[in-house]
Amino acid sequence: MIKTIIVENAKSDAENLRNSSDSISDDELIQRTKGIMGDIEKYGDSAIMDYEEKFDGVRLNSLKVTDEEMREAYNKVTKKQIQSIKMIRNRLIKTEIALFKQLQKKISFSSNGVNIQRTIQPISSVGCYVPGGKARYPSTMVMCAVPAKVAGVNRIVAISPPLQDGTIDPLTLVSAEICGVNEFYKIGGAQGIAALTFGTQSINKVNKIVGPGGIFVSIAKALASTRVSIDMVAGPTELVVYADAKADARLIAMDMISQAEHSYDTFCGLVTTSKEVALQVNGEIQSILNNNSISRIDIVRKSLEENGFIAICENEYSAVEFINEVAPEHLEIMAKNARTISTKITSAGLILIGNFTPSSASDYCLGSNHVLPTSGFGKVRSSLSVLDFIKIVNKVEATRSGLKKVESKVREITLAEGLMNHYEAIKERIK
Repeated sequence: MIKTIIVENAKSDAENLRNSSDSISDDELIQRTKGIMGDIEKYGDSAIMDYEEKFDGVRLNSLKVTDEEMREAYNKVTKKQIQSIKMIRNRLIKTEIALFKQLQKKISFSSNGVNIQRTIQPISSVGCYVPGGKARYPSTMVMCAVPAKVAGVNRIVAISPPLQDGTIDPLTLVSAEICGVNEFYKIGGAQGIAALTFGTQSINKVNKIVGPGGIFVSIAKALASTRVSIDMVAGPTELVVYADAKADARLIAMDMISQAEHSYDTFCGLVTTSKEVALQVNGEIQSILNNNSISRIDIVRKSLEENGFIAICENEYSAVEFINEVAPEHLEIMAKNARTISTKITSAGLILIGNFTPSSASDYCLGSNHVLPTSGFGKVRSSLSVLDFIKIVNKVEATRSGLKKVESKVREITLAEGLMNHYEAIKERIK
């Protein structure tokens, strides 16, 4: 059964819900991840191959995907699959270019003898993590590589867990080639994040790591953030559906199931003001699971039983407050006044409005990016985009008269802070 929550205090109830499903702070998992990353930093490729054999069941001869393997991948996919990947890529490109054009506007400001310019510059290298394990994610390859390419990143590296025959999912390789990835390595998990962070004998380290993953990848990225930039904590998958009394319970149930099939640790729930809808959705989910007619049913059942929830709120205000505290990765709003409600949401990775905008479609072909913040980080950021692959370069130039105009004020502040050598460096120039 999916647990039901009667929301009385939106903030504390949301916090309790988050804490009950949060594995990022699990001390044992953190220590295990630290151990793996420490081995990669110390021993490099040999440690990677040992861990790949341990976790993915394959002993690799080499880590890098060869040109021949990339060519062979095209023989293992269909024309329709390639067309679908290109459609996802092209729709995402349009979204990212529209944003990038706004960013390219040069900002220049001159006043009182000081000129300040702000321009954008791409990050020089990025590593894209593409999950494997229970499923294959060529679409994630597109989501990570396209905004990097639009931003002008010079070196785009991809890593993904190998299959048991030592290969990478062919459609993922084809997607990488289509999107302009420069290097692809057969490596997953915390060991993959460590390789991108520290570098090894065959893998040069990168400046930033992006992409979603399971719990070990998320912890590894958090640990790596002291040495290399990361995009966000992105995974496992989360979905919250807000529904009013008129919402279609069958659609809600199907959407929760669609996200729960990712892995055992997905976080899927319903928030509603209607007890009747809550009962209907619970009933629909149980009916679907009891029929044993869906794929990946064991994953779906365990995920919903362990991490699924239905939260019943007194009114719309309480529901919105609860959602903003949970800050889900995906938020679907299935209500008569969905657009109005969406304006009140301040904390969600992606807001999907209306009956015809399911999260499963946004995962692929709507033009939005499906690499999104989880674990409550929807409070401070949204999806992966070209913004993650650029930095702002600030240039400041002052004239002698401009420096002289600020001299007395700098003197006062440096005196107050006890850093008078700062002032002396200025005084020397204008005396």
